[in-house]
Amino acid sequence: MTIKPLHNHVFISRIARETVSKGGFLFADIVLKAPEEGTVLAVGEGLPNDDGVSYPLDVKVGDRVLFGQAVGSDIKIDGKTVLILKESDLLGVYED
Repeated sequence: MTIKPLHNHVFISRIARETVSKGGFLFADIVLKAPEEGTVLAVGEGLPNDDGVSYPLDVKVGDRVLFGQAVGSDIKIDGKTVLILKESDLLGVYED
């Protein structure tokens, strides 16, 4: 099954966060409340303005992004969990 994000929505694959340091120490809860990271899987065409013209989103497929913990909705596509959120819910994009 194929699902395409609409308008200004983005599909994200979460990147698992480490809960134990390389030295074997458990991270405190406050560290685990930091923004989450993910990889963009698909993007919508953009939200149309009053003239009906859609402008492309600032993120593209393959971008590594930061987002808050309480945003979006998780769904399953072909057995994989994918996060759907609006582009405005993204906090930043990693640059090379």
